[in-house]
Amino acid sequence: MKNSDRLRERYLRDALPMRLAGLAADLGRVASSARRATGGAAAAAMLEESQYFIEWTAAEAPAELAEELVNLQVLLALWRLAWPEAQNSPLQRSLLAVQAKQWADQVLRHVADDEG
Repeated sequence: MKNSDRLRERYLRDALPMRLAGLAADLGRVASSARRATGGAAAAAMLEESQYFIEWTAAEAPAELAEELVNLQVLLALWRLAWPEAQNSPLQRSLLAVQAKQWADQVLRHVADDEG
């Protein structure tokens, strides 16, 4: 990922709820990109960026949330490995879109829990 140091520095300035919201937004962009046949490169970039966001966030998250984030990071890594081939399948693109939307919603629930 280009400029990961600059992105990391900016990302780490935010409090945990804002970081989680950023991760959820990235996952939403994965879902949106995966739905489009022409969105393969964008989806791949967002999968990678989401993994970085998790890496930079999990260490400062409560243990239960950190575990959930690390498990999500593994799933994102699996999708990144499969994506070069999967992006050519409308079924696989739809599956990633649905999963990414579910993951975004799951992460946003933690934001709501922190603020509530």
